[in-house]
Amino acid sequence: MSRRRIGFWYRLAAVIAKPPLIVLLKRDWRGIEHIPAEGGFLTAVNHNSHVDPFAYAHFQYNTGRIPRFLAKSGLFKPPFVGTVMRGTGQIPVFRASTDAATAFRAAVAAVNDGECVVFYPEGTLTRDPDMWPMTSKTGVARVALLTKAPVIPIAQWGANELLPPYAKKPRLLPRKTHHVLVGPPVDLSAYYGQEPTAEVLRSATDTIMMAVTRLLAELRGEPAPGQLYDPRAARRAKEGQ
Repeated sequence: MSRRRIGFWYRLAAVIAKPPLIVLLKRDWRGIEHIPAEGGFLTAVNHNSHVDPFAYAHFQYNTGRIPRFLAKSGLFKPPFVGTVMRGTGQIPVFRASTDAATAFRAAVAAVNDGECVVFYPEGTLTRDPDMWPMTSKTGVARVALLTKAPVIPIAQWGANELLPPYAKKPRLLPRKTHHVLVGPPVDLSAYYGQEPTAEVLRSATDTIMMAVTRLLAELRGEPAPGQLYDPRAARRAKEGQ
């Protein structure tokens, strides 16, 4: 299995995106040795800023393993952006649609072809009040159990200080640092061979996200919460007050 070649569109995207990222963010990237040198794999990454997909893509691009993101289908509609998204091999996700299964098939095919597929399992900016990872969608576990490929947990912090969640303006000064910490592959062997029921997929997904959470705790120098924040449970609790 060979690495994905960078190609014209990825080089163009890098030329456009890297200069402002270098200006806006210092870099503290650790654990790169855990990124597989060859073969297909998945990464599971936390999400706490609209800037962090670009900052994370910069990191992943620099490892030499070119990322293929699962991205909202709407991002493929604008003419230029859509052309770049397709040209760089990103995978559209059609939410609340039967076409959502297509994204998983495309992700499985990419991993089996030796590529790096990036999951933001939370699917949106974390709703946790303290910006820890929250309960996530189970697509990452589904693809992991179908392919048995390594799942690399990755925590990031700092883009949220440049552009906090739902903020309208960035905080440019002082210059912020994008911290990334990569961990060893998550051990999912206990789930191999099991029927992929909702319970199995939920448990495997939570195992992945707790690994990400522990890495984020190391980055932040704070103890991690004992369980993932569940926005639906929090909403029900608030309504019941």
